[in-house]
Amino acid sequence: MDTLAGQLYAMKLERDEVRNPQFTEVMDRATAELKASDILDGVLGVGDRTIDFALPNLEGNPIRLSSLLTQGPTVVSFFRGRW
Repeated sequence: MDTLAGQLYAMKLERDEVRNPQFTEVMDRATAELKASDILDGVLGVGDRTIDFALPNLEGNPIRLSSLLTQGPTVVSFFRGRW
C-alpha cells in the first residue's frame, strides 16, 4: 500500500493534468505565501494536545472531541469557507 505522502503526490499530479495551469499557479503561489508567513507558528501538530470542544457534525448534531477519542485516534481538520 502506498504511503499517504505518495497518495497525495499522485493526487497532485492528477490535478495538475486536468486543471488550467493558471489556476494551479495561483493556488501554488498562495500556498507558498502562507507557508512563508508566520501563520503556521500557531498550528497544532501531530500529537499536540488541545482542549475538549464540541462542534456540529455533518448532520448538524454536536459532537465532542472527547467522545471521538474514546473510539481511538482522531484526526481533526478545519476547512475555511463553505463548499
